[in-house]
Amino acid sequence: MAELRVPKLNNNDTAYLLVEWLVADGAEVGEDDPVVLVETSKAAEELPAGGTGVLGHAAREGAWCRPGDVIATVSGPARAVSPPPAAPASPPASPPASPHPSPPASPPDEGEAGPLVTAPARALMAELGVTREQVAALGLAVVRRADIERLAGRPPAEHPPPQARQAATGDDARPPREAPAGERPLPRVQRAVARAVELAHRTIPAAYLVVRMDLGPALARGATLTKEVRRPVGLAELFVEAVAGLHDRFPLFFATVDGDRALLADTPHIGLTVDLGDGLYVPVVHDAARRTTRDIATTVMRYRLAATTGDFRERDLSGANFVITLHTEGGVVLAIPFVFPGTSCALAVTAPQDGTLADIGLAYDHRLINGRDAALFMSALKAAVEGLT
Repeated sequence: MAELRVPKLNNNDTAYLLVEWLVADGAEVGEDDPVVLVETSKAAEELPAGGTGVLGHAAREGAWCRPGDVIATVSGPARAVSPPPAAPASPPASPPASPHPSPPASPPDEGEAGPLVTAPARALMAELGVTREQVAALGLAVVRRADIERLAGRPPAEHPPPQARQAATGDDARPPREAPAGERPLPRVQRAVARAVELAHRTIPAAYLVVRMDLGPALARGATLTKEVRRPVGLAELFVEAVAGLHDRFPLFFATVDGDRALLADTPHIGLTVDLGDGLYVPVVHDAARRTTRDIATTVMRYRLAATTGDFRERDLSGANFVITLHTEGGVVLAIPFVFPGTSCALAVTAPQDGTLADIGLAYDHRLINGRDAALFMSALKAAVEGLT
């Protein structure tokens, strides 16, 4: 018998919310089948069964689960049964209904083709008048409530339904309370940001360096590439590409500190801040050095769309070993980012203020990188950005 244990999805949360079961209790599943949806402070993640056989729920929807908790078991495959005997003259009595039904996800109706639609999604379909044909056109294998909200043009809910909020332990496991006058509770996303900032300032001795760059060539190149790749290409995409290109020459800038050792990264995974007013996210362009400009632009565009709904996967937000923070709106001339835990550098990109000149800053972990190295890195980055044609 296999056990489905909650994995550690990020370093910011001590507990995750079990939002809904995607497969009913007692159903047969394959090892890689997504069976449950859990929610962290920033993302929702589908967990695979991890074994082949019959799924047994060990936690209810709405429960808070810590990494390592067993939330389901998968027993051996169901035994084959002989064909049933011929029907008797009078139909047998219906079996009694289970006193504890668990219908977290509703399969298509009998004879009805289409994706698996979760129970909350079906309820919202009925409420908003969304048809199965519209849902099928999404092309999704599993349709959740957030998918219906996007389809109907309705803003996604910040929290799960009231019945899904249960008291538990841990920072993110407290049930909501009515805020007194003069108080505004922080949303889940901002609470995660607060924990990361607190940890960074407590554990990382950061230094800072600024270099003035001429972004005119980058802006001109971005306009040309936008037409060529049919995707928006701006400072974000070009700096991701330029920073990733420096990985081989400056490996310590993509490393992390472990005691008195530097753990080097095989490939650059570039985090990029996205904040559209509903919370700060840092999705990651993985293996950025091997990606084309079109691929990077497509990925960043997808992340910006996901930020409008908060519909990120946890893997979208995990694994960064260098972070670029964007400050290209509101006339910002200087920004000092914090070094995100697990990384050694954060590059602050501002928009040009006088013509095409902008002050680009690097915050770096002084345990790992000294000022001379930071100056050499920024000089190389300046040459790469100003040399775009």
